[in-house]
Amino acid sequence: MASLSLRPLRSPLRRALLALALPLAAGVAFAQAWPAKPITLIVPFPPGGPTDVASRIVAQKMSAALGQNIVIDNRSGASGTVGAAAAARAPADGYTFVMLATPTLLASHLYGPTGYDIFKNFTPVGSVYDLPIVLVVNPKALPEVTGLQGLIAKAKAENGKLNYTTAGAGSFGHLTTEQLKNIGKFEMQHVPYRGSAPAVTDLIGGQVPAMFSDLVAVIPHIRAGKLRAIAVGSGQRVSLLPDVKTVAEQGFPGFDATSWGGLLAPAGTPRDVVERMSTELRKALADKEVQEKLQGVGSFAAYRTADQTAERMRQDFERWGKVIRDNHITNQ
Repeated sequence: MASLSLRPLRSPLRRALLALALPLAAGVAFAQAWPAKPITLIVPFPPGGPTDVASRIVAQKMSAALGQNIVIDNRSGASGTVGAAAAARAPADGYTFVMLATPTLLASHLYGPTGYDIFKNFTPVGSVYDLPIVLVVNPKALPEVTGLQGLIAKAKAENGKLNYTTAGAGSFGHLTTEQLKNIGKFEMQHVPYRGSAPAVTDLIGGQVPAMFSDLVAVIPHIRAGKLRAIAVGSGQRVSLLPDVKTVAEQGFPGFDATSWGGLLAPAGTPRDVVERMSTELRKALADKEVQEKLQGVGSFAAYRTADQTAERMRQDFERWGKVIRDNHITNQ
């Protein structure tokens, strides 16, 4: 039986092999030990919003599987760029992640330089949830409008003077409505608010008659009969509103507008850690209890792999960036 040589590694070849082996061994040891302490998940939006609530639901499930707490760190401001910038500066050691939402993905189109590159400074882990968007009208203000074509006919009859509201200039509802106007060749006047809550309040009060809104903000009012849902922006119907047709079903084939959230890590985070997080994320989103909790707040579990998430980021960045440029939309 051959014995193991313990002679000093004097030759250049032996020294080179040792230099290669040490980092690999260290990487394997790190992956086996990780996570050795709590993980921080930066949520770049305020507590209580859809991104925050979805993050907490998923983080709780993943914490149990990882054996370490995932601590939510809310750092809101400027469509999520404040929190994303903090995550971009964080050490790439596997202990900091950030929840990307569509507004943050598109922020550089609206705000200009953000201090980081959403594609170069982050590594996708996986998609987490879809947040459907729904077109609603005040049934008292527009009693005759029961579908999308009815709203378009009303807008054309009023020569573009019909108002619609959103959660703000550059919000996903704003972008979706502007793209729909471009495709459908009709005009409506945008009345932006600072957030969904005041916009929905005035929509219910009749000050504005229509709105493209996140489902989570309006579903209680739809169920109470205060608002009428006439179309959903996603490519498929939403289980919470099974009788409401999609925009695509109402004369716009292929139309699909869905806000979403995904988990990112600072660029350079060890690959084994990213893969482990992606695996645990997939398992968490496959859990029926997690799915039910997400649906309870108006969002839907929607896992995609890291590569699929990266591709979705690129596609949405280009698509909605064009809408922003073509319609001269700013955050003001």
